[in-house]
Amino acid sequence: MSGKHVAVLMGGFSSERPVSLSSGEACASALEGEGYKVTRVDVDRNIAAVLADMRPDVAFNALHGPFGEDGTIQGILEYLEIPYTHSGVAASSLAMNKSQSKKIAAAAGIPVAAEKLMNRFDIGSEHPMATPYVVKPVREGSSFGVVIVKEDQSHPPQVLGSTEWRYGDSVMVERYVHGREMTCGVMNGEALGVTEVVPLGHNFYDYDAKYAKGGSKHVIPAEISPNIYQKIQSLAVMAHQVIGCRGVSRSDFRYDDRFSEDGELIWLEINTQPGMTPTSLVPEMAAHQGRSFGELVRWMVEDASCLR
Repeated sequence: MSGKHVAVLMGGFSSERPVSLSSGEACASALEGEGYKVTRVDVDRNIAAVLADMRPDVAFNALHGPFGEDGTIQGILEYLEIPYTHSGVAASSLAMNKSQSKKIAAAAGIPVAAEKLMNRFDIGSEHPMATPYVVKPVREGSSFGVVIVKEDQSHPPQVLGSTEWRYGDSVMVERYVHGREMTCGVMNGEALGVTEVVPLGHNFYDYDAKYAKGGSKHVIPAEISPNIYQKIQSLAVMAHQVIGCRGVSRSDFRYDDRFSEDGELIWLEINTQPGMTPTSLVPEMAAHQGRSFGELVRWMVEDASCLR
């Protein structure tokens, strides 16, 4: 038994609070099962004072979205000299910015889709690129604010100019890539299995498809050729390395095999704080390789450090 005191940081105040609470509770329970002393911390604006007072041995970061995933909480933990899980300040900030992380990935030879970085108010009534395309907030997770513009739409999405838009003014307009949703986790610098995510009753892998029970079907190992399977694994490891990630990450891809088996494989983004809920992809990938959920979270705690 470890005896280490682990503060599980969960909840928070991003749009992804419900997912983080679910991730955090699953991880906290598993860590207790592994013999750690665990304190569940619902993160608010006083988190620095709370942690300074608590002085845990390790902070397990189960936060999702801005503040938890963008380098902010990582900076607080560095300042307090509390070892923490997942990626450090720079990699977290870079990965959270979809446009910047794509530039780094593309420079390393990872295939990405053409995009434009725009202010949402500049999009107006004319399509900013040929349809179909996707509009994504630059700094959000869990598919929040993602809008797919289909071939037959006569104008850009109206929501971009409305007061209902809550995801910042900077958006990425990206060529829509047809095909199947593939994802691959990386743990300790090595690729886990490749999963195909098949949304059930959804146009794409949106928030509900990700987190609602029965929202999607996970096929692991993905039913693709060994060549493509290994290519996805190697690109996921490459993205993890060039963006500077640590601990566990997960890269998402589109694979268009409509016209040939080689098809087109496009890297979409990297997640430095992949979901750790019972329906989440990385725990499934680890289980597929024979690692229990408890073993996975134990490894993450033992891997924790500062200066990541």
